[in-house]
Amino acid sequence: MSAVVAQCHYSFGLRTCVANNLCYFDEQTVIFPSGNNCVRYNIDQKWQRFIPGLERSQGMYALAISSNRRYLAVSERGERATITVYDLQHEQSRKRKVLSGGDIPVHEFVSMAFSTDSKYFISQSGAPDYTLFYWMWEKQKIMAMVKTTVAANPVTQVSLNPYDNTQICVSGNGVFKLFRYAEGALKQSTFQKLETHHLLSHAWVSEERVIAGTEAGRLMVFESGDLRWDMSVSPKTTVSQDPESAKGNDEESLPQLPRVTVITAYSKGFACSAGPGTVCLFERTDDKDNYRKTREIRIPPDQCSHEPSQAEQQQIVSLVISPSEETMVTSTDRGQLYIITLSSAEMRKGEQAQFEFLSYSFHSGSITGLSICIRKPFIATCSLDQSVRIWNFETNTLELYKEFQEEAFSIALHPSGLFVLVGFSDKLRLMNLLIDDIRTFKEFNIRGCRECAFSHGGHLFAAVNGNVIHIYSSTTFESVLNLKGHNGKVHSIVWSGDDSRLVSCGMEGAVYEWNTLTSKRESESILKSCSYTGVTVSPDAKTIFAVGTDCTLKEIQDCQILREVPAEDVAYTTITMSRSGRTLFTGTSIGTIRAIKYPLSIQKDWIEYQAHSSTVTKMVITFDDQYLLTVSEDGCLLIWKIIDKEGRGLKRDKDITYAEEILITKSDLEEKNQVMLELKTRVEELKMENEYQLRLKDMNYNEDIKEMSAKFVEQIESLKTKRQILKTERSKMESANQEAVFGVTEKHSKELQDLESANSQKLILEYEKYQELQLKSQQMQQDYEEQLQQMDESKASALEDLTLHYEGKLHEMLLVLEQCQEESRIQGREFEESRKQMEEDGDREIQDIRIRYERWLKDERETNMRLKGDTGIMKKKFSSLQKNIDDRSVEKEKMKSEQQKLLAHQKCLEKDILALKKEIQERDETIQDKEKCIYDLKKKNQELEKFKFVLDYKIKELKKQIEPRENDIKEMKEQTHEMEQELDTFHKKNAQQELDIAELKLKLHTTDKEMHKGLQKVRDVEALVRRFRTDLHNCVGFIQEPERLKDSMRDLYDRYVQKSDVVDIVGVDTDIQREYARHREHLERNVASLKRKLAKDGVVHHADNVKILQENATLIREINDLRHRSCWCVPRSTTTDEKAGQEADNTLKALLSPRANPSNMVVHLNQEEEGDRIVQLQRLEIHRLREEIQVLMKIHPYRPPSTVKLPSLQINS
Repeated sequence: MSAVVAQCHYSFGLRTCVANNLCYFDEQTVIFPSGNNCVRYNIDQKWQRFIPGLERSQGMYALAISSNRRYLAVSERGERATITVYDLQHEQSRKRKVLSGGDIPVHEFVSMAFSTDSKYFISQSGAPDYTLFYWMWEKQKIMAMVKTTVAANPVTQVSLNPYDNTQICVSGNGVFKLFRYAEGALKQSTFQKLETHHLLSHAWVSEERVIAGTEAGRLMVFESGDLRWDMSVSPKTTVSQDPESAKGNDEESLPQLPRVTVITAYSKGFACSAGPGTVCLFERTDDKDNYRKTREIRIPPDQCSHEPSQAEQQQIVSLVISPSEETMVTSTDRGQLYIITLSSAEMRKGEQAQFEFLSYSFHSGSITGLSICIRKPFIATCSLDQSVRIWNFETNTLELYKEFQEEAFSIALHPSGLFVLVGFSDKLRLMNLLIDDIRTFKEFNIRGCRECAFSHGGHLFAAVNGNVIHIYSSTTFESVLNLKGHNGKVHSIVWSGDDSRLVSCGMEGAVYEWNTLTSKRESESILKSCSYTGVTVSPDAKTIFAVGTDCTLKEIQDCQILREVPAEDVAYTTITMSRSGRTLFTGTSIGTIRAIKYPLSIQKDWIEYQAHSSTVTKMVITFDDQYLLTVSEDGCLLIWKIIDKEGRGLKRDKDITYAEEILITKSDLEEKNQVMLELKTRVEELKMENEYQLRLKDMNYNEDIKEMSAKFVEQIESLKTKRQILKTERSKMESANQEAVFGVTEKHSKELQDLESANSQKLILEYEKYQELQLKSQQMQQDYEEQLQQMDESKASALEDLTLHYEGKLHEMLLVLEQCQEESRIQGREFEESRKQMEEDGDREIQDIRIRYERWLKDERETNMRLKGDTGIMKKKFSSLQKNIDDRSVEKEKMKSEQQKLLAHQKCLEKDILALKKEIQERDETIQDKEKCIYDLKKKNQELEKFKFVLDYKIKELKKQIEPRENDIKEMKEQTHEMEQELDTFHKKNAQQELDIAELKLKLHTTDKEMHKGLQKVRDVEALVRRFRTDLHNCVGFIQEPERLKDSMRDLYDRYVQKSDVVDIVGVDTDIQREYARHREHLERNVASLKRKLAKDGVVHHADNVKILQENATLIREINDLRHRSCWCVPRSTTTDEKAGQEADNTLKALLSPRANPSNMVVHLNQEEEGDRIVQLQRLEIHRLREEIQVLMKIHPYRPPSTVKLPSLQINS
């Protein structure tokens, strides 16, 4: 084996296609898959530990960690999928158990989970079977398995109830099922139909409650398997309490809703994804049944990208919370890891919280380029995700990162580490590596450059354009050489150590060595059956090593292939050689790397390591031979430490001191200096302001301290006085308590003496009773012993009878068996004899035919056909005999099977005998238990008889107490009835008075209205008079001027006297009188009609009252009949009947009593309404009494009277 070993040192990247690809090991360590390894990453100290995958696996598919954080289960695909359980407490995470599907062909396990106690384990297989396995994993034992769904409805997640190890939840596309492990099988306990919902995730939040997330952005809450309610994670939707509404979602709105891809429960509630780049925290409300959204956390935009908002569109695929619930870590579908502290300031203030990168930003696409430099510990990578990243392999950090608008296919770092050459889809760009940016300063018109490389001196660089290699000067940027000769695309180029040679390989199977000074081809090796993918050169530039699609490693020297090392069943994709020239490293198409010792041997002389989950695209060794760097199509960058077998790093020829210089533009430097000056001035201002604020606070605090000290001094004085008062009270209470204790002790001593004397007498009586009971128990023991002896004798006789019966049967069966065996032996002997005779006859006949044939062969050729026919006939006979032999052997086998059946039947009979013996023993035990029950029942019967005697005595005493109380109740009822009559009278008077008051109020209201109208008229007239006086006064002023006086009087007349005033006044008075007369006639007619109607209603009501009286009389007669029939019932019914009869009589008396004066219409109507109300109440009471009698008749059906009348049981509390 090789003396050089590669050890995985650090990884940059996350594998996204693994279910549950993030786990918390402890508060500082998370576990995630990277390449074909599981990485244990310490968040604080930034170190990594690796758990490699299995050999020849097709990659990891799912992860699961136990509740105690000790065991990690890793599912890996393959021809037969496996689950490997690792012990994380071991330093190297040693492998504990490997689980497989047994006889069932399983290609992948899509989901797994441990039980709470870590003893049991469940796993869900993928298509097409979708089988759920329930394991006791430490014994590698499958306890049960069941098919969970069909291929059209795939399952995405399974989980065990954290409160019950036997309950399992399964969810998927239209699938939500609960299974329970019982009696060695998994049985479905719920049948929830959710065909229209695609469940992406679920989590247990209590013993019976599961919350599931759908593709349509809804959270569905199931309790005991039934859908209770659902809610939407979008802020505009509210909780829906109708489960049916959850099933009728509009499918057209699904693409616009956020997908709930993951749910994680914690102590306060649960966290879930809520669409692209968003996580929501839900907490329980006060009623413990509902949840409310308390926080929303988002992925921040990526400022290094040309489209910063793309980072916010990442889907959350995994979400974990630390054991102490302090931090949350998420992974996305683009291979990024984010973290947030749940107790951060933003979370406490309720502001918009944002995630941060757990370590650094990773590639999300296939990595196509890899390069290193000499002067700095930098690694340059480019990817199809349009990004270029600069890493540091010494500090394991990301130095620079930038995204572009085009895909990057190749990359090369300048040996100084200050420049980078990147081949994009449109151009080849040479860029400067600044302190915080990557800026382009030269472009070359080479489209889709798949390979580029700087020379070791950095003065030249080579770039591939299809099948042509261009060599440019790094100082003048002019094309120096164009190397043409490849017929296919160039896949790989490498410079020699002195930059005088360039080696290239292409798809057409050619490996060329070029002279970079003369552009001539120095050597070539062409193998058309192989398409080369990688090439490297030895340190002395004399030997070339190439790999390709023919699954071999070729050593080429002087245009000849010296050695070919087969790679078995995998293809090499890339190759590199250490600077010492002792070791070759190759990458394969299945993601592994191999360390091969040089010089090459024909035998298998390599070490294979599990590295990536996909094809290794590039690999390179650092210039000090300390690290191996590999990248793959899975988007991961792995850093391997090259050590010897003893774990020591390789010796360096000389220590390399890395440069610390960086590039920065003049404008950036000036801008930064200006910002620094501004910040310094701002700091000085803030210092002065803070000092002033501190002085103010000191003054305020000093004043507060003085006030508080004075206040506390006063409180101390008051407390001292209280303390003195409490001391005096305490001394008084102590003296009082001592006196009380002395009195209580004397009292208790006297009571103790009395109790001792009384207890001694009771003990004597109890001892006598004990003696009597002991004699009785001895007598009962003797009786039971005699009974037991009799039962033992009967049991023994029954056992003997059964034994004789079954022994007789057994003997008969043995005789039949021996007879069958004898017949079988006889038939066997007969068969052997017949077979021997047939064989002898056949031999003799064959011998005769042979002699006859030899005798007649020379003479008669024609008889040949006849003899052949005879031979055929004999062959047929022989075949028939052989068939008979086979039939006999079959019969023999049948006899043997019958013999085995009889033996099995014999064993069954023996089992029946044992079962019968066991049944007899159980019945004996049952008899003993029943006898004990009989004894207990007899004792209870005696106690009940004593209790019955006591109850009879109490019943007699209570009957004596009941009679005077019944008389009192009767008197009180009569008094109550009289008071009710008086109350009715008062009610009638009150109603009449209320009517009178209402009439008077109406009259008062009318009078008030008329008075207000009169007052308004008076005010109007007074205003008119005042205006008239004013105008008249003005007219009097013209007394000396007749013309003006005449005009003013005419105006006054026209203003105050109209032409129709006199006629109108007369007409108004006539109309008013006519209107009054009309109203009076109308009211008189109404009064007359009301009187006639009242008389008619009186007659009708009188007839109704007579009819009601007759009905009441009939009902009273029926009540009396029923009272006579039910006299044997409970006394309560008798009392009720008497009460009903008395109330009915009172009602009749009230109805027949003289009524009020009919002339008073209101009082008459009220009396009639009161009578109707009383009749209605009596009807309801009669109906109730009938129902009560029916109930009593059902409880105590009628039967002929017995000869002895038992006393009634009446117990009044």
